[in-house]
Amino acid sequence: MPNRSTDRYDVTQKYLMTRGQAINFPSQYFGNKLKKDDVFGVVIDIPLTSTVLATMVCFVNGAANLYFNNGGEYSGASQRYRNLVQAAHTLVANAGVILKNCKKTKQYDLPMNRTHNIFLLTKGGVYRTEIPAGVIPADYPEMRTFYVLYQNVLNELRSSQLKDDASGITK
Repeated sequence: MPNRSTDRYDVTQKYLMTRGQAINFPSQYFGNKLKKDDVFGVVIDIPLTSTVLATMVCFVNGAANLYFNNGGEYSGASQRYRNLVQAAHTLVANAGVILKNCKKTKQYDLPMNRTHNIFLLTKGGVYRTEIPAGVIPADYPEMRTFYVLYQNVLNELRSSQLKDDASGITK
């Protein structure tokens, strides 16, 4: 359960390091054709239960990984599953539409309660917004679309994990 005095999730050092590396991933990896505000990566903190926090990391090349506050992870599936690559690429390629809803930041706080933190990675810096628990208002259609796109990635990650489990792949 999150710490009652701060409503923060308990996390491991491994999780904090991996999350920090993802948020600070260099744009140069994706070539020099990126413009300043082109989104090349998306990092989303997703509270799953009162004690489990997942961070989904997606890049424009279709890589998608999940990291958990207890130090667990699910990574490498993009090398095996084309549907996951397509979902992750689609999410990142369309993330620019919510950039106007974001603020540039150098602070990467963990979410409080059930709020989803969203970090957009650009050559010009990291931008942040959040989706509070509950219904996304109708007057934010871009955020609703973005939410659906990242739910698609989560579904593909889960499908990939089930396929891995069935075939005996451990990750």
